[in-house]
Amino acid sequence: MTVAVFLIALLGAMALGVPIAYSLLLCGVALMIHLGNFDAQILAQNLIEGANSFPLLAVPFFMLAGEIMNVGGLSRRIVNLALTLVGHVRGGLGYVVILAAVMMAALSGSAVADTAALAALLLPMMVAAGHDKAKAGGLIASAGIIAPIIPPSIAFVIFGVAANVSITKLFLAGIVPGLLMGLSIAIAWFLVAKKENVRPPQRASNAERLKALRESTWALVLPLIVLVGLKFGVFTPTEAAVVAAVYALFVSTVIYRELKLSQLYHVFVSAAKTTSVVMFLVAAAMVSAWLITIANLPQELISLLQPLIDKPMLLMFVIMILVMVVGTAMDMTPTILILTPVLMPLVKAAGIDPVYFGVLFVMNNAIGLVTPPVGTVLNVVAGVGKMKMDEVTRGVVPFMIAQFTVMFLLVLFPSLVTVPAKWFAG
Repeated sequence: MTVAVFLIALLGAMALGVPIAYSLLLCGVALMIHLGNFDAQILAQNLIEGANSFPLLAVPFFMLAGEIMNVGGLSRRIVNLALTLVGHVRGGLGYVVILAAVMMAALSGSAVADTAALAALLLPMMVAAGHDKAKAGGLIASAGIIAPIIPPSIAFVIFGVAANVSITKLFLAGIVPGLLMGLSIAIAWFLVAKKENVRPPQRASNAERLKALRESTWALVLPLIVLVGLKFGVFTPTEAAVVAAVYALFVSTVIYRELKLSQLYHVFVSAAKTTSVVMFLVAAAMVSAWLITIANLPQELISLLQPLIDKPMLLMFVIMILVMVVGTAMDMTPTILILTPVLMPLVKAAGIDPVYFGVLFVMNNAIGLVTPPVGTVLNVVAGVGKMKMDEVTRGVVPFMIAQFTVMFLLVLFPSLVTVPAKWFAG
């Protein structure tokens, strides 16, 4: 009965068009009434405590770093570097998208920010070169969702806080899966590009490559600072976010000099607006998470899936399929916040490594950003590229399949995640 109350309250509110954050609060109220302990003071207290977390301070600073990088020219220089390296090969502009996406993922950690930058810079170039606009848009959308997997990742921060799992370990464990996602869409693009008769850009000279590398060096140093700092314990993930924001601000204003002081206000406001949405969502979800625990929902789920507890791999398959279905209708952040408190006790009972589960869980939710009908990243590409939603959806299908294939391979072979994670963690 408790599960039914939870689902009806949540899905019913969402069906009526209530924003997800308010739907979560209404869901919490419904659970409190069902349990017979409604107290507005407890509700308000848990709402405040939900956002009162030191690790969550990483969110606004990573958001700010992403905004600064897009405005300050860091993203454009990385795209230019990728263009000089692989732009000349068959389907080269597609590989430029993938390479740039991987490098930008290591800078911002935001799928929406990276996708918007890639779509604005590279979609017109691909269309002008003769590539099918739908396929190009689909490629950019699928490349943009690598950002939540490769550190630094805002999604890992949110999951780490919700699941009480080391964010540093999640960051380091996400490196190889993120690269595998990039490799999978590169293979898919190779197969897609073979059918297109497109003349690639002229091969860049060594001098042009060196110039592009020299101009982008300051941008490329940032992920190295973050990763080395995390690995050797120089700073926490929260402090890494501050380092990323300050470094991006310094490079944009002092080195590249593309970010004017007059633009800072708008950059800060934009980052603040995005952060406020995420943080309110987190706070509202923590209310539901607390009530989920009080209502003993995780234990009910464990009892339901008891036959699978002794079969961790089969359990992971079931969970991944469940998250895939949910991801078609919900955005990444609310899915993480709603499902984490429900699934984590089940994962621990089955003896599954929480870090390994976190990587696959976030990867699944990231791919959900390009699965219709809700696909947030699809909407970004459609908006920036002035395309119809169904065009982008049609174009993203082969790349989405490639990424889901990688995800299920990681379910079959957990060592692809756990072994590199242990190596990076030292």
